[in-house]
Amino acid sequence: MLAAMVAQAEGAVDLAEGGARSALVSLRRALQVWQDLEAPYEAARARMLVGLACRALGDDDTAAMELDAARGVFAELGAAPDLARLDSLAPDGPSVDTHGLTPRELEVLRLVATGATNKAIAAELVLSERTVDRHVSNIFTKLGVSSRAAATAYAYENKLV
Repeated sequence: MLAAMVAQAEGAVDLAEGGARSALVSLRRALQVWQDLEAPYEAARARMLVGLACRALGDDDTAAMELDAARGVFAELGAAPDLARLDSLAPDGPSVDTHGLTPRELEVLRLVATGATNKAIAAELVLSERTVDRHVSNIFTKLGVSSRAAATAYAYENKLV
């Protein structure tokens, strides 16, 4: 585990300093260790960095494949903040039509779709319950739905989660 953490940190620093090629070596090593350890969340985070390194090197096909793989794991795990971050890293903004929702509303919608209560969403996103309630109301209005179940169905049908 320590080897993966070190390799991922080295790769992230190299990438931030513009050394995408050396970052890719470290990040792929980290990804392999996380996969061997069966740590899907950490592997997805490493995979996201691999995708960014590939993009920096001009390998857009591999970048898209790695970023999509990370997105799939984040969605499966209900990692809404990571999904939002991944969407914000897209070259031209989010890769999907957000149907008028703000990034924060998308985070809230993704958590609603997991069955989380407003209280649980507030705790996870470090917001007040009142703020979450306002976001949920805004989501219902923008999507033209009247319940959490309908919002969840809409989100899945329109690939928002």
